[in-house]
Parts: sequence; structure tokens; C-alpha cells
Amino acid sequence: MNRAVFLDRDGTLIAEKNYLHRPEDVDIFPGAGAALKRLADAGFKLLVVTNQSGIGRGYFTLADAERVNEHVRRELARDGVRFEKTYLAPEAPDQPSRGRKPSPQFLFDARDEFDLDLAESYMVGDKLIDLECGWNAGVKKSILVRTGYGAELERQSALELTRATIVDGLAEMAEWILANSKLITKN
Repeated sequence: MNRAVFLDRDGTLIAEKNYLHRPEDVDIFPGAGAALKRLADAGFKLLVVTNQSGIGRGYFTLADAERVNEHVRRELARDGVRFEKTYLAPEAPDQPSRGRKPSPQFLFDARDEFDLDLAESYMVGDKLIDLECGWNAGVKKSILVRTGYGAELERQSALELTRATIVDGLAEMAEWILANSKLITKN
């Protein structure tokens, strides 16, 4: 079985911008590519799990979101990063949704699609729903990054975060995962 790092998009990989829907407005966090490449080189599959309620709210289209996702993939590919897949929940919070975080459904889908061991995988995000998604799926650890809404969440909800690991950003996240996961060699 394979290990994975599941990553939220907005506020985790890229700067949080309300209802981001234009590739030219994407700001990838400095060092993101190098951090993710280290994880991939250590054998982790990388997957994005993102809620995009702006689609369900009628602010932008699924095609807009896909253009943003493709831009992120293309930019990070320059650093040798490859995402296995991006799972996207387009529903607004008040709409029924199979995969909208904190639902663990997309992690279960990825487990089945990519033969993943969720107990040896990680969920990374800047919101409580990201962490809850990981906890609900039974990942080894949910990691809060202080980027996006993370620092504010840490200040306001410390008690709810006792099960999480909290790091400054993606470089520290990669360092923590690599230091705290056993090496798996492939034959």
C-alpha cells in the first residue's frame, strides 16, 4: 500500500483569496514546490482536496476552478511536483455533498483508487474542516499550517486542535512528516 499527503488548496498551497477563480490571481506559497518534492521523493503520493463553494453559490464555474487547478499543477510541476489527482467539492455549505470537507469521502475514494494506507497518510490544511476530514478518514495525523486561516484558527480554537500538529507552513510540514514517518523502501 502507498502513503499520501492530502493537501487543501486555498490557504495551504496558495494564498487565500475569497472565491479565487482566475489563474492570474494565484499566488503559490514560496517554497511550496521544494517542500512537496521532498515528500514525493520520499514516496508519498500528493493529492489535493478542495471545497469550492463559489461554484455552488454561482460566483464562478467548475471550468474556472479547473483552470485554477491546472495552473497550480503546471506551476508546481516546474519544481518536479506531480499531483495524483485533485478532488473538488463544488457545493455550497447548505447543499447536499458527497465529498465536501469535513466529509472523509474523497480520502476514501483516493484510498481505493490509489491503494493508499490512510493510517500512514496525512491531511494538511488551514481550517478545522480540513483537519476534521483527516480525522474522519483515520489518517495518521492532521496538520494545521499557520498560513491562510491557520494562525487565526490556532488563536481562537486551541482546545479543538489538541490532536493536530501545528506548523508554520509547507516547508515545516514536510520536515515534520519526514521526521515522524517511518521510511518505506520499495523492492
